[in-house]
Amino acid sequence: MTMTFINLPVRDLTTATEFYRAIGFTNDQAEPDGDSTVLTISDSTRLVLHLRSGFEAYTGVAATDTATSREVIVGLSASSRGQVDELVDQAAVAGGESLGPGMANGPMYMRGFRDLDGHQWSFLHMAG
Repeated sequence: MTMTFINLPVRDLTTATEFYRAIGFTNDQAEPDGDSTVLTISDSTRLVLHLRSGFEAYTGVAATDTATSREVIVGLSASSRGQVDELVDQAAVAGGESLGPGMANGPMYMRGFRDLDGHQWSFLHMAG
């Protein structure tokens, strides 16, 4: 089976971990250990959070400044339009930034947010 690992740099590992737990991601660690922690998004997808310094050591380059640029938008599917809105609303309550109302494009409904470190995410539902 193919697994996907999304690796992101964060300023504060504990705070970032709490944010992602608040929107439904899970992990087996009671507290983040060292420079990184792994959260489960689904059976085949994990989110790996690294302290910024550890991420930069791993990649060998500076992490993107999310205040001035985007390197990636992480998109995840949801089971319904309602779940899309619920997840983004949960992210906003947890301290993230909602990027506005949902957008419909044919059978796709999408809504985005930025996490505590400015990484851009979207949840989307494909009707049909």
